[in-house]
Amino acid sequence: MIFYFWETYFKLDYEKLLNNWIISIIEHENGILGEINYIYCNDDHLLMINKKYLNHDFYTDVITFNYVRYTKISGDIFISIDRVKENALKWGVSFEKELYRIMIHGVLHLLSYNDKFIMQDKENFYLDLLFFKFKNVL
Repeated sequence: MIFYFWETYFKLDYEKLLNNWIISIIEHENGILGEINYIYCNDDHLLMINKKYLNHDFYTDVITFNYVRYTKISGDIFISIDRVKENALKWGVSFEKELYRIMIHGVLHLLSYNDKFIMQDKENFYLDLLFFKFKNVL
């Protein structure tokens, strides 16, 4: 798993822990880790990607490009740090919790989850697991 930072001053804490968490989710869902790239960027960069590749002219928090082959889970997950900050305030949660939700949201798309209700249940399950398992660290 590779973490990139594009046009943002954001730096990710706990990379190794989050990497292991994501791998454990993929394995729990019977997938095999291929190559996943997380690209953290600002609103303008993600808007440009949204317009160019998806013909959408609006801000979003995450865009996932799926390169999965068979059970090998691979893709690019673009995350707007600006949107994550705004959504955390909007939903009354910490920035970190919203960030981790968006991170796993992208992985769940790579695992073929698209249904809103199932996706939310999975996000909540894996977030609870993360915070329970690493409550002394996070």
